Amino acid sequence: MKNYCQSKSFLLSLSLSLFLLLLTLTFTGGCSSSAPKGKTDAEVLYQEAVKNMQKERYLLATEKLNTLKSQHPYSYYATHAELLLADILFLQENYIESAAAYLSFKDLHPKHEKIAYVIWKTAESYYKQLPSTYDRDLSPAKEALKYYNDILVRFPNSPYDKETRERIQSIEEMLKQQEIYIADFYFKTDIFDSARFRYIDIISKYNDQKVQDHAMLRIVKSSLNLKEYSDCGKYADDYMEKVSSAYKSEIVSLKEQCSQKEQKTKQ
Repeated sequence: MKNYCQSKSFLLSLSLSLFLLLLTLTFTGGCSSSAPKGKTDAEVLYQEAVKNMQKERYLLATEKLNTLKSQHPYSYYATHAELLLADILFLQENYIESAAAYLSFKDLHPKHEKIAYVIWKTAESYYKQLPSTYDRDLSPAKEALKYYNDILVRFPNSPYDKETRERIQSIEEMLKQQEIYIADFYFKTDIFDSARFRYIDIISKYNDQKVQDHAMLRIVKSSLNLKEYSDCGKYADDYMEKVSSAYKSEIVSLKEQCSQKEQKTKQ
């Protein structure tokens, strides 16, 4: 009887030890932070998705990645699947969706090793939404600039540095041309108060001499057309030394017109 009890106690102890070992393996293997050494179902799905993506079979690749995420949510490849899904959206030219996917990845994995790439692709997703001409909606430009500048600040000398600076320059040029376009529209349609307001803003933002010359002349002309002759003369005096030599005679002529008009109003 004694031997039987000892044997039973040993079996219970062994069973408990095995149970605890299995439980430990389950929890430590639940969310892997390093690539598995051997082939796993998750790895197979991921590699199949990559191959399909490379062959431009984007729907098949997306199916594989979604299966991976649903069946192996804690595997090493689940996070990589999220990023690859965003890349596929970008390759499909679904730029609104890809921007959202990259931003979601950025929020969920802020310290990921590829975070610079993620921010770059976020900026690119907004950049690709921009029209080819400045006379259309440029609302994605602000978001693109935000993330391009984020790259320059957080990741100086990154592989994306040169192209990022080129993109920023391109966007800023489009925004500048759009502001001039809108100001010119107001001027041509005789809405001189709005035109002048925008030209003044343009002068404060851009150091381009050609742009400054154009805006300064239009500010003086707008004031003249608004019959605000005193302001017209003040603007002319202020811009006399700032405008290019080719436009000084025109500024002088406008000032004289303002003075003459002002004198007539006082008579």
